[in-house]
Amino acid sequence: MTGTETLTLDDVSVLLVWTAIAIYALAFIAYTVDLARRGAAAVEAKDAAARTRELVGVGAAGETLVEARAAAREADAALEARPADRPRLLWARIGTSLTVLGFLFHLAGAVTRGIAAGRVPWSNMYEFALTGTLLIVLVYLVVLVKYDLRFLGTFITGLVVVLLGGAALGFYVEVVPLMDPLKSVWLVIHVFVASLATALFALAFGLSVLQLMQARREAKLVAAAATGSGPRFLRTLPSSEKLESLAYRFAIIGFIFWTFTLIAGSIWANDAWGRYWGFDTKEVWTFIIWVLYAGYIHARATRGWRGSRSAWLSIIGFAAVLFNFTIVNMFFKGLHAYSGLS
Repeated sequence: MTGTETLTLDDVSVLLVWTAIAIYALAFIAYTVDLARRGAAAVEAKDAAARTRELVGVGAAGETLVEARAAAREADAALEARPADRPRLLWARIGTSLTVLGFLFHLAGAVTRGIAAGRVPWSNMYEFALTGTLLIVLVYLVVLVKYDLRFLGTFITGLVVVLLGGAALGFYVEVVPLMDPLKSVWLVIHVFVASLATALFALAFGLSVLQLMQARREAKLVAAAATGSGPRFLRTLPSSEKLESLAYRFAIIGFIFWTFTLIAGSIWANDAWGRYWGFDTKEVWTFIIWVLYAGYIHARATRGWRGSRSAWLSIIGFAAVLFNFTIVNMFFKGLHAYSGLS
């Protein structure tokens, strides 16, 4: 802070951001408790079914697989249930309520940063992270209206705590005037659309990780080796096929936005530097990400790359997005060196 008596708008923004981080951390805990309770409930249901089979003399292994498939079908159907028809999971509802509250503080922090700067708050790595994580939470909350992805809440809030907290600790810089190349309407369009694409890729990434875990569990069930087949909460989640399908939908939408990001960036580069493409490090990595997701979409749609190969392509794509934001911005030199760090 700049004084002991008067807070600037930027100081208020920092306080709001740290409050949001604390609330997101509480939401992460609530969502984690929810997954633990789901797992415990699944074990209790399985034990009750096992006792019933013992009474009637039914073989355990075959029936366990049948029960698992029935539970997966039920979870698949519940995924698209209307909010009023969804299970009233107390800790999931607490986690979602805290996420909404954290988002409001987060939004207030971004808005006050923008007012303090007199511009949109995305001209350095701290502000990029501030806006990017805000959109990740926003997209997650909007998607909850259509899909019951509360089981993904632990991943989303945990990711935001790590990224936003890390940015507040390591990337924070005081408000400074925009560099000349950034004084363009394309700053608003290009960065916003890129952040929106990143938010959709983050959801696809989280679903792909769960898909791999669920697929491993399903493979063990088929092999009648259910013991030690992964976290217990997986028994309450949709099938790996459903998780993969949903991740694919989010990746396609994110890819459309990323394509626009690439086009808008080229137009902006021509306005700022007189050329559409100059093989700058940031430009190259933006294109690499585009190629990775294009390959993922094409391979799954036309080459039959389903299952674990599809999931790994989604995960590698998002890893490239994070690499582009962190390593490329911090350690590679180029015309896009707007990290704000000395």
